Parts: sequence; C-alpha cells; structure tokens
Amino acid sequence: MKPAVPPHRMRARALAGSALLVLAGCGSQPPAPQWQREAHGAAERAVQAYFEGRERVEQAEFDRARAALSRTGDPAQLARLELLRCAAQIASLDTAPCERFAALAADANPAEQAYARYLEGRASAADVALLPQAQRAAATASGAPLAAAVAAQPDPLARLVAAGAGLVRGEASPQLVQLAVDTASQQGWRRPLLAWLGVQIGLAERAGQEQEAQRLRRRAAIARQEP
Repeated sequence: MKPAVPPHRMRARALAGSALLVLAGCGSQPPAPQWQREAHGAAERAVQAYFEGRERVEQAEFDRARAALSRTGDPAQLARLELLRCAAQIASLDTAPCERFAALAADANPAEQAYARYLEGRASAADVALLPQAQRAAATASGAPLAAAVAAQPDPLARLVAAGAGLVRGEASPQLVQLAVDTASQQGWRRPLLAWLGVQIGLAERAGQEQEAQRLRRRAAIARQEP
C-alpha cells in the first residue's frame, strides 16, 4: 500500500494544475532543463506560501524562482512568473497594480498581455480569445452564468482567479462569493479565505443579516488563528 500523501502536498499538486504554473515540460517531452525544474518548484511553493499567509517563505521562493529564470536572460520568462504572482493576488482580492509584471510587459507574449488585462478587468473580445481555456467562459459571463462557469473549473487556483477577476469587473453575486469561500476553505488557503469572507460579511451586513454576519466573523476569527 502506498503511503498517504500529506495534505500540504496534495494542495501543492492542485496548484500545479494551473496553466500558469506549468513552467516545466510535460512528461512526453525531453527532460526539462534544470533552471526550468527549479523555477517550477519554487513558483509552486511560493504561491502555496502566499495563500497560507507565510510571507517570508513566499518571498524566498519567488526570489528563488526569479533567480532560476534569470539564468535564461529571457525577460518573457520573468514576465510569466510575475503574471503568476498577479493571478494569485487577484485570487486573494489584492487589486494593487502588478508593477513587476508591468515592467516586463513589453517582452511578454500577446497571450500573457491579454491575461494581465483580464486580471485588471479590462479584457477585450480579442483578449478573451487568447485566455487559457479555463478562463474564457468566465471572462464574458455575469450573474448566475458566471458562478456556473467558475464552478465548472476543476482547478482551485483557476477557480479563484476567475472569481477574483469577476469581482474586479463588479460581479460579486452571493453565489460567486460563496463558491470562492468554499474553494479557499477546502484548500486551506487562509489569505484568499479571509479576503472572500470579508466580502461575504459585507454582503450580509448590507442585506441586514446581522446574525449571518456575526457567524461569518466568527469563522474569519478562526481562520486568522496562528498555530
């Protein structure tokens, strides 16, 4: 019998399903070069640490990924990494400008430039056609269809990114917010969970549902607890 996979490794593997994290080659291809394997592993660990609120680990791993990618001398590789960081921030409802990607955007490929505009809530129809398949339906939907499009995505990171991009566009239906809360909770991702719970608390307060708001505040207090 194979040993059980620890929960943190299962969550890390879930992250690897995102197209933005596939910095290493597929198994059917020749072995990826060392820099690519190092960058992939570090980027995966960085996003995991970011979502868990472990800031020092996050920064160290992103620095490690950047160092590996910089050995190529290819700014497009660094732009892809920074776009991953931007996506993780949007998944956690951090809408601050992605300045590191902006500094490299001129050397990013058209699909990645389109993805950056999608994260900012200003994707054009031409941009949508260049998005990863998992994001296209969510990029043009609103209301219940948006929640359904997000729910249909099997990858939890892609699901949260699509939900966050929807909120940036002004789409914050209770169904979408609940889906994001459930996704973050199931993965044990504290940072996005607290962000989406904050939105959910606001919705409850505006609806005059004070008991529900209090329940959600208790849940957020638990999520903030450090071991």
